[in-house]
Amino acid sequence: MSAIYLTTEISAPIETVFDLSRSIGLQMISTRQTNETVEADRTSGLCTIGDTITWRTKHLGFYQRLTVEIVRCDFPNYFEDRMVYGAFKSFTHRYYFDMHQTGTVMKDIF
Repeated sequence: MSAIYLTTEISAPIETVFDLSRSIGLQMISTRQTNETVEADRTSGLCTIGDTITWRTKHLGFYQRLTVEIVRCDFPNYFEDRMVYGAFKSFTHRYYFDMHQTGTVMKDIF
C-alpha cells in the first residue's frame, strides 16, 4: 500500500494546532482555490470521533464526492479519518501532533 508523509512545523501550541486541523471552516478556506465544498453530514465546527463529513473534493485532477468518518480522536495528540464512500479503494488520513521547543510538529500520513 502506498503512503504520503507530510511533516509541518507550526509556531503555535499543540492544542491550537490540533483544533485548527479539525476545523471544517479552515479546511474550506484552505481549499478555496479548488472550489471544494462540504455537502452533507457535519458541515461546520470541529470534527470529532463518530462524525462523518461529505466533501466535494478534487483529487488527481477530478472532482468527486468523498465521505469520511472520524474513527479515532485523542486530544491533542492524534486523530484519524477513513473514507466510507468515494472513488478510491480505501483512504485513511492519520494526523499526529508533537510539542517541540518552537511549537508543534504535525505529521500527516495518507
